[in-house]
Order: sequence, then structure tokens, then C-alpha cells
Amino acid sequence: MTMKALVYTEPNVLLCREEPEPTPGNDEVLVRVEAVGICGSDMHAYHGHDSRRPPPLVLGHEAAGSIVSGPDRGARVAVNPLVPCGVCDWCLEGRPHLCPSRQLLSVPPRAGAFAELVRVPERNVVKIPDGLDSAKAALTEPLAVAYHAVNLAARLLQRPIAANRCLVLGGGGIGLACALVLAMHGGSDVHIGEPNAARRQTAARAGPFQCYAPNEAGQPAKLSMDLVIDAVGAAATRAAASRLVKPGGVIIHVGLLPGSEGFDVRKITLQEVIVAGTYCYTPLEFRETLAAIAAGRLGPLDWIEQRPLAEGPRAFQDIDAGRAAAAKIVLRP
Repeated sequence: MTMKALVYTEPNVLLCREEPEPTPGNDEVLVRVEAVGICGSDMHAYHGHDSRRPPPLVLGHEAAGSIVSGPDRGARVAVNPLVPCGVCDWCLEGRPHLCPSRQLLSVPPRAGAFAELVRVPERNVVKIPDGLDSAKAALTEPLAVAYHAVNLAARLLQRPIAANRCLVLGGGGIGLACALVLAMHGGSDVHIGEPNAARRQTAARAGPFQCYAPNEAGQPAKLSMDLVIDAVGAAATRAAASRLVKPGGVIIHVGLLPGSEGFDVRKITLQEVIVAGTYCYTPLEFRETLAAIAAGRLGPLDWIEQRPLAEGPRAFQDIDAGRAAAAKIVLRP
């Protein structure tokens, strides 16, 4: 038996072709994918910059669909793509996302979800509330990343998000997600820096955000932000975060671009700026994020664009060329 899948075959090349259907193990279920988002890490792998993801490989980990095997057959679910060992210190402490031996859908030995079917551990699926569209449920994963990042920021700030002036660098999927979670937590003074004009317009429509283009009129003043979330992770955004954060403020680094250049370590030291990395989410945060989506607490989530899986190669090209106005493209197998 075969299925349609979008396969990364070499740098900058994706092919929609027939692949063998996966066979679930004893603790796994088979999920028929109904919607799967394109993540920045998929783009990174597509460019050949992720040694963990050698071709040929099915990418994609932001998925929702319906179970086609086992006792819960027919249930609609969101997929948590992180597969921890369950027995290490981090797992036992309730932080399985930091498990040193964790696996991830789209990183060998696990195939990703740019396909009609994907095998997933049964404990990694969360039932979707009735009435919630699969494309919005597929946003659980990136929104959970943002949910975890903002939770970490609130702990480090030691005061409610609403009491802080906040900035998100990057208006893509994770950046916009962070802004939406900040707003959900009462943030009313939230800024988004995004160079792409179409994405700025999308972000401005998504919530009560002040959007600006870096190095142009309207950007925040130096030393003006209590919290800066860097959702890009480039040298330029790390430098901007260092410049704009207040003394005693917090920088949360979410972006996964390579390198460490840009941080003003002298300022960070002399002004006691807290810099923290953040990675993914706990299983509880994943469930809480899905519940928030279903309750409408993160807005209408109408800033996505949906395309058939067969148009995946063109979608990657459009994102590369800056032609995609949507913060997230979701593929429909």
C-alpha cells in the first residue's frame, strides 16, 4: 500500500510522490493527516542546513487529522510531535521537551506529516473539540511554542504580562503566535517588528498590535521594552533585542537560525538583562493551547493560507521568495 507524500530529496527540492504507508507499532496509532503547517524549521531543512534531517525525508510536524487504527478509530486529533523517552530526569521532572534522547516527527527515525498518513505514539495525540477545523487545530504546535515562551517570560519578569511593554521580532508563524499569546495574557502594548510589508499587514489585522518595519519610522526607541521575544534568531534581531530592551528587562530567544552573533554581552552584563532560550512546550501546555484555540482566546486564526499538499513545492518557493503574505501556510493532503 502506498500514499501521497511530499518528500525532501535534496537541498531546495521537494517532490510529491508515492511512498509506502507507515505501519504503526504496538504503542502507536496511524493518523490520516487533514492539515499540516509549514514551519521555519522545515524551511531550514529544505535548504540543506539541518544535519539532523538528511534527504530523502518526509518533513512536517504541525499536524492534525483523524485516527485510522486502534480503539479510537475515527477520533479527530492534534498531534504533539515530540516523543520523549519518559524515564530520564527531565521527563520525570515534568519537562519532557528537554529530554536528551527525545525524537521528533520529521527527524529520523521518524517520518514527518507532509503525507496522507503518519504514525504517532498514542500518548501524543490530543482529541480536537467538536466544531474546530483541522487547519486551526494544526496550529496547536506553533501556538504551543509561543505559549511556553510567554509562560517563561512571565516567570522571569515576575509580574503580569499586562504590566510590561512587549516587542516581538519577526511576524512569521511563531512571531505572530507569540504576539497573540501576549494579548491573551492581557498584553495591551505589544509591538511587532517585521520587514516584509505583506506580513506586517497580516499581523496588524490579527490583533491589537503596533507593527513596524525595522530601521524605519515607527520603530521603538532604544531601552524602551520590558520584554523582547526574538522569533527570528538572526544576528540583526539579536542586536535589535539587545538595543531595545530596558535595563533589567528580559529577552526570550525563540528563533533557530544558526550563529550567536549580535548579542551585546557587555550591556546584558552591566544592565542585568535576562536572556533565556526557549524550546517547544510541555504536554500540558500543548493541551492548554488546543483548549485556548477552541475557546477563541487566540482570535479567529484567519491569518493562515491553505493549499493542497501537491502544491507544497510551490508553497516553499513562495515562502523563500517572500511572496507569501500569510504568517502560516497549511497544506491539505
